[in-house]
Amino acid sequence: MRYSRPLLPLVLVLAIAAAAIAQNEAKRGPSTPEERQRFVAITHKMEDSPLDEGLRNERAWALKWLVEIPDISVSVCIAPIDGPSKKKYKYSPELTVQLTFSSAAFIIEHPDQAKDGDAQHLAGVEGAIKAYQSILKTKPDAKSKAMDDLLEKQHDGKLADYVQETWRANCTK
Repeated sequence: MRYSRPLLPLVLVLAIAAAAIAQNEAKRGPSTPEERQRFVAITHKMEDSPLDEGLRNERAWALKWLVEIPDISVSVCIAPIDGPSKKKYKYSPELTVQLTFSSAAFIIEHPDQAKDGDAQHLAGVEGAIKAYQSILKTKPDAKSKAMDDLLEKQHDGKLADYVQETWRANCTK
């Protein structure tokens, strides 16, 4: 199933814009330990409070930083959190950013598994699930069938297999 969701163009535009900005600036070196620590802290704050407007500047810094640095690279695929539904979920942008950031945070926190795509993708989806659960705490009516299905798979111990299968079926060439 190939998909073209309204969210995908938004994410791509943001990434391309950030890359263009980065190319116009002097090429930077690898990330610093302090930057990586800041990024991971922001990522975990966003898992706990994805709708917190107070994190807007931190989120923007983290996105720009992730695009600019040459030493951390993530492969993003929203198929596992998007589900088969064509219905747009109101908080898909927040969950997509969380998936991306949680994947990168996994690489930072587990450098020995940086090349393990399955572990990276699973960490991204798990971060999106945490953000979804946080959204439901403040907005109980903000349900997503796709995310509820992921929660069920996580509860049943089937999430890792599902993420791996979905990734390979939808996001690889």
